Amino acid sequence: MPTPIDRATAWELLTEWVQSESLRKHCLAVEASMRAVARERGEDEELYGVTGLLHDLDYEQFPDLETGHPRKVIALLEERDADPAVIHAITAHAPYLGVAPETDLARALLAVDELSGFVMAVAYVRPEGIHGMTPKSVKKKLKTPAFAAAVSRDDVAQGPELLGVELDDLIRLVIGALEADADALALNGKAAAAE
Repeated sequence: MPTPIDRATAWELLTEWVQSESLRKHCLAVEASMRAVARERGEDEELYGVTGLLHDLDYEQFPDLETGHPRKVIALLEERDADPAVIHAITAHAPYLGVAPETDLARALLAVDELSGFVMAVAYVRPEGIHGMTPKSVKKKLKTPAFAAAVSRDDVAQGPELLGVELDDLIRLVIGALEADADALALNGKAAAAE
């Protein structure tokens, strides 16, 4: 029988494997977004949250997409006899591994991963941070290829299709999730940072 990994264990693993503050914040943001998707869809919040928290666990130490990420986190989760749904979702979030996102959990991770990072990037350049952010302002930045250039616009565009929702609704959901964790994610804006 698979062993569920609880949030405390997932956080312990993250702090052990990831030293980069920005990558930790990204994982926390994806966790928050995944929990919001789970709430919205009546799914298991803990399962979705832990998947979001762990999805990039090995990226800092093993960034090579040919041999590393996410293979190391997958191996770790398999060793721990973790829930196969978590393993599948993390595997499927790396399209180069050729695993289709066959579950709602996997589709949710793909839908919010890049978008969460992008919403954070938008918040970082706004004086008020994430507060008052709208889908319109996020979509405007998406049209600027040089802004947060590492974020895959294709992945962001595919997210709503994967979940069967409108882009504005998904952006709104992610903004709300990240705003609720604005303190931990340092998304309160320049005014708050200056205080």
